[in-house]
Amino acid sequence: MQIFEELKARGLIAQVTDEAEIRELINNGKATFYIGFDPTADSLHVGHFMALCLMKRLQMAGNKPVVLVGGGTGYIGDPSGRTDMRSMMTPEQIAHNCDCFKKQMERFIDFGEGKAIMVNNADWLLNLNYIELLRDVGACFSVNNMLRAECYKQRMEKGLSFLEFNYMIMQSYDFYHLYQHYGCNMQFGGDDQWSNMLGGTELIRRKLGKDAYAMTITLLLNSEGKKMGKTASGAVWLDPNKTSPFEFYQYWRNVGDQDVLKCIRMLTFLPLAQIDEMDKWEGSQLNRAKEILAYELTALVHGEEEAKKAETAAKALFAGGGDDSNMPTTELSADQLTDGAIGIMDLLTICELVPSRGEGRRLIQQGGLTVDDEKVTSIDAKFTAEQLKTGIKLRKGKKVYHKAVLK
Repeated sequence: MQIFEELKARGLIAQVTDEAEIRELINNGKATFYIGFDPTADSLHVGHFMALCLMKRLQMAGNKPVVLVGGGTGYIGDPSGRTDMRSMMTPEQIAHNCDCFKKQMERFIDFGEGKAIMVNNADWLLNLNYIELLRDVGACFSVNNMLRAECYKQRMEKGLSFLEFNYMIMQSYDFYHLYQHYGCNMQFGGDDQWSNMLGGTELIRRKLGKDAYAMTITLLLNSEGKKMGKTASGAVWLDPNKTSPFEFYQYWRNVGDQDVLKCIRMLTFLPLAQIDEMDKWEGSQLNRAKEILAYELTALVHGEEEAKKAETAAKALFAGGGDDSNMPTTELSADQLTDGAIGIMDLLTICELVPSRGEGRRLIQQGGLTVDDEKVTSIDAKFTAEQLKTGIKLRKGKKVYHKAVLK
């Protein structure tokens, strides 16, 4: 099976503009393609993971990735999939986040000589002359068509700033620039990016002629992948300092029965024939499938050694073992205690097990929290410095473990 057909079989392709041409380019290793990553945080999260895996698959098939870090578009913010405007970042924050992205991407993409390249759209967007841009690019865009785009329609009721309205033009200009300067003939993105991507293809064809080789393709579940990046207590990051390898493993170990085979097919590099056999699994076999998913993805992001540690720790916990050496841990300082103790509501938020005190209250009232294997029944429960010196183990629901210890 060739790579284009494999991407379809794995459920990664939703829409394309020129399927025959795209198939020919990808299958013959002739695509120079880009995917953009706006530096909205100092770490990539699992919502980006699908795009990174896709880039790796295509590079392994001989195609050339162009990783675009949005140091320029980060000044504006993508309105797609949002109900409000992003907070404005400083130039220093944007530059720092770009540097963090680069380090993480090197685990997935080969940036060796003549292979993948990384570019920052700040290098061309920040130097644009506004009047020249309006004359050169603005004339190629219909405001009527832009307002019909899904990324804008969902924001019209609550309000869309003129700043964000420019995002489609900036993203389209990126493809135009990459086509001219790097021979980039294809762009990939999530289904929520479809309108922006079509804008880039149309811009190239209008400026350079309809025969210009510019293709677009979308990932089937990138927008769902972004949802995958969120849990009740926050985001699941690729940075081990923000989401430990154990927490990362547990996140995938806890996916729903209905999602596990879909995730294995889309995100792992296991052979499709092996995955097809796993499609027949049911009942307790699905727990084994979840362990395979968690191990494979943790090894991809954090390495085999950390994946083995996480797997061992998870099995020990579920078996009632005492090994908590790899359990996520929060160290408390004495000034976080009041009169030598800390309340459970404060402890839950400090450990980031809940996003708010209201969620913590509901968790306790619904019987979903235990500390050292005893159910917490009162929101007024407190734990002393003496208890915390040896460490206490919190369990949220059946599968989320955390340790709190006093430094």
